[in-house]
Amino acid sequence: MTSLALLGTGLMGGPMARNLLAAGHDLTVWNRSRDKAAPLADAGATVADTPAEAVAGVDIVISMLSDGPASDAVQKDAIDAMADGTIWVEMGSIKPEEARAHAERFAKRGIGYVDAPVSGGTKGAEAGTLAIMAGGEADAFDRVRDVLSAMGRPVHVGPVGTGQLSKLANQAIVGCAIGAVAEAMLLLQKGGADPAAVRDALKGGFADSIVLQQHGARMTEGDFAPGGLTKFQIKDLDNVLTEAASLSLHLPTVEAITDRFKRLRDEMGGGDMDHSALFLELKDRNGLT
Repeated sequence: MTSLALLGTGLMGGPMARNLLAAGHDLTVWNRSRDKAAPLADAGATVADTPAEAVAGVDIVISMLSDGPASDAVQKDAIDAMADGTIWVEMGSIKPEEARAHAERFAKRGIGYVDAPVSGGTKGAEAGTLAIMAGGEADAFDRVRDVLSAMGRPVHVGPVGTGQLSKLANQAIVGCAIGAVAEAMLLLQKGGADPAAVRDALKGGFADSIVLQQHGARMTEGDFAPGGLTKFQIKDLDNVLTEAASLSLHLPTVEAITDRFKRLRDEMGGGDMDHSALFLELKDRNGLT
């Protein structure tokens, strides 16, 4: 049993916390809105009122916050309460440069750091099957591997920052795939085919994917309740383009899909919808209700 703190118990952090508790870990949780953390007490978690209270005396701190600035602010509140030898695991999606800066801050205090963002959405968080891309020193990864394994499949991808770089690559693929699946589903609907039957027919082929099966179903069923929010998809795609620019790269497909997601958010009020709601933006482009 390892003593843990998990900071951020929203759509992803809540089910991740439940899997850590089910694995037998001693867990303290904190969330800015306490009501989102309070139900975890029934599952065995201790609910803290502040980040500093949550991290005091634990072995590993897991951050599952919305972005780099949010994590940065919480770190400043918590760092003085953390003991030497603690490891901070950043599982939210932030910029690679932010991860490197955070690692330097913690290193000065004798605290380890692993950036380990995830993919798999709320279903993966609930099932404990998240893809976990971990960047950091090998010994730090080895110390947190078993804890991460309670939430999914952790893979060490390189030094600090490469976990976040891997997540950006993931989000580029996911965002572009959502656009392609939306166009395919609309084509099937208008052409008179049964989209569900076609998705079944494509299983195991080159076009098959989780995006096709899960988000394709969402699109044709009109289910856009949030799992992965559009506004967070945009945040990640903006970070992809920022990182690409720093490497003198031009990514035209990512640029085009980012513009479409921003239209969904800014012109259609879809920022808090699931990112599969890009289907609605496509229908709007085609003059369809």
